[in-house]
Amino acid sequence: MSALTHFDVHGQAHMVDVADKPSTHRLAIAGGRIDMLPATLAIIEAGSVKKGDVLGIARIAGIQAAKKTSDLIPLCHPLALTRVAIDFQVSAAAGGQPSGVVCTATVQTVGQTGVEMEALTAVTVALLTIYDMCKAVDRGMTISDVRLLEKHGGKSGSFVSP
Repeated sequence: MSALTHFDVHGQAHMVDVADKPSTHRLAIAGGRIDMLPATLAIIEAGSVKKGDVLGIARIAGIQAAKKTSDLIPLCHPLALTRVAIDFQVSAAAGGQPSGVVCTATVQTVGQTGVEMEALTAVTVALLTIYDMCKAVDRGMTISDVRLLEKHGGKSGSFVSP
């Protein structure tokens, strides 16, 4: 296992210097889910939430979050993103699994550092937006399983979650 890169030799936090790294195509995919009551999912699917199109607004929120990651995570580099895609899969309760929405964020850039944090931030904010828009009818929603699914590019190569 390699050393933590966000600390200098004196143990002080610092932004990693990526100046000597070559620019390469970087891609990261993150995912997560929000579980909710079946009635809440039905309201989302019907488009009858008072605040508007839940998944459409959550998609825009996720895209904005990816672009603002360096403003939220102190040691992240500001990046020129070339693509941010937010996808949702609605799943009804079945086989012991609760009803909910699965969110996947795909983020890409050509640069000197990866976009894992941007993808993770996009998923988290998209799911939080769903919570915000539906909390009036379901305060028991649960956000879970936010994780990096895969990343490609850069010195460390590819990672695909098992």
